[in-house]
Amino acid sequence: MTTPARPANRHHKRPRGEGQWALGYSEPLNKNEENKKNDDGLNVRQRIIDIYSKRGFDSIDPADLRGRMRWYGLYTQRKPGIDGGKTAILEPEELDDRYFMLRVRIDGGRLNLAQLRVIADISNIYGRGTADVTDRQNIQLHWIEIEAVPDIWERLESVGLSTTEACGDTPRVILGCPLAGIDTEELIDPTELIREIYDTYIGNPAFSNLPRKFKSALSGCPAHCTVHEINDVAFVGVVNARGEKGYDLWVGGGLSTNPMLAKRLGVFLTPEQVAPAYGGVIGIFRDYGYRRLRHRARIKFLINDWGAEKFREILETEYLGYALPDGPAPEQPRGGRRDHVGVFKQKDGNFYVGFAPKVGRLDGDKLHMIADIAERHGSDRVHTTVEQKMVILDVAPDQVDGIVAELEANDLRVKPSTFRRQTMACTGIEFCKLAIVETKALAANLIDELEERLPDFKDPLTINVNGCPNSCARIQVADIGLKGQLVVNDKGEQVEGFQVHLGGSLGVNPGFGRKVRGLKATAEELPDYVERVVTNFEKQKDEGETFAAWVQRADEADLK
Repeated sequence: MTTPARPANRHHKRPRGEGQWALGYSEPLNKNEENKKNDDGLNVRQRIIDIYSKRGFDSIDPADLRGRMRWYGLYTQRKPGIDGGKTAILEPEELDDRYFMLRVRIDGGRLNLAQLRVIADISNIYGRGTADVTDRQNIQLHWIEIEAVPDIWERLESVGLSTTEACGDTPRVILGCPLAGIDTEELIDPTELIREIYDTYIGNPAFSNLPRKFKSALSGCPAHCTVHEINDVAFVGVVNARGEKGYDLWVGGGLSTNPMLAKRLGVFLTPEQVAPAYGGVIGIFRDYGYRRLRHRARIKFLINDWGAEKFREILETEYLGYALPDGPAPEQPRGGRRDHVGVFKQKDGNFYVGFAPKVGRLDGDKLHMIADIAERHGSDRVHTTVEQKMVILDVAPDQVDGIVAELEANDLRVKPSTFRRQTMACTGIEFCKLAIVETKALAANLIDELEERLPDFKDPLTINVNGCPNSCARIQVADIGLKGQLVVNDKGEQVEGFQVHLGGSLGVNPGFGRKVRGLKATAEELPDYVERVVTNFEKQKDEGETFAAWVQRADEADLK
């Protein structure tokens, strides 16, 4: 497939000051853009292999260390012992540890046992056993030394995995339903399309210098598990009026400090048109995206200014070269939770078993254990989800009871409480240089407390814990979203705490959480607060009413 060419210099109405390439603005307007112009991030791989891994951490060029190395999934992690109050004060080199977080990209969430075991080995040999499943279906390792990176890459690439463009201003991992091809209610299977997009665009120098990161999703999942509403580009399975299966195109979703829901372009794409349309959207972002200010550089700002109609026109006329037909909106997600936890039948009569590690936190030994459990019960596939969970596929009917019992016995819950099932947490201050507060251990403790205090609570309830305002854990679309910050306790001391967002949701009634004036909780107060607000919901809810719907009508006093 040919790569869309960059269009000739067009004159759409937007001041040159935004740094848009398509308007002839080629001079870098900030340090990040200057670094990318000086050298493509993809070129750092050879320097890591030839120079940095041999000469050590001190040999790394700062422009590579805090910039281009992200093109291969490498971020320096936070130096231990630096409190959250210093996050925004210290220079990057003061926050940097001499170790790296390494993100292994898992497009579509698809892993076989050989791949899972290689990640487990790398975790144990080079990462002090660390391994977190993220809400982008990746697995993150920590404590990685630069000397180990070439061997890590060799191990990953020997089983078809990579870290290429797992971070950076690049097309990052392509989210996909972990049940693609096997869900009994799946509308359309995008597995081959995810592979085509990966092969065409990932690691392609034509698309390795974007204004900012670019997040993608592609799914025919009836639960809409890939949260298409908050991705930069998303393709959602639909059936048109003629009964043809294809995809609806969404552009410009994203959270962080300025959250926006994606906009439907209103087109119908055949499967053959998906990869070219992906190339067109990412091409528009590359050429027309705003490069002057990093905080306004995501594609959501461009489509918010242009509107969906103009974006569609530019896509059709300048990038595809043909008009797309109008198409239907997706069906609403099937009832219940938008995840895949539990035991369900596959199209082929086998079963899949979804289980919940606590807030995505695993380790190398646990990954090996999961692979062994899957293998003992006849499966070769363990997939990741966008909720920090995992799914074992292809379990024969007579193996289901055994695999469920073994997973449960090892605290990998197939029948978790609502709190275990629907609490997620970002990396937090333990490793992240942007974080202000601790998240993973706090969220795990919160789950334990709530299970003990509210053992009979069964309603869906998402609790998303984030260590800073950037919303890696999607706080604005959670029932209870917790944004880390320093707060003052009743003794007048500055301590770790959270601003609370309530009643965010996606799906039937998408919207961002409600911020109640002055509603903050210290980390210590958090279990008491959540217990209080959940108890008020249980007392006041109408039949079938969701937490998010109740929040919209609840008195402020009942939310505090």
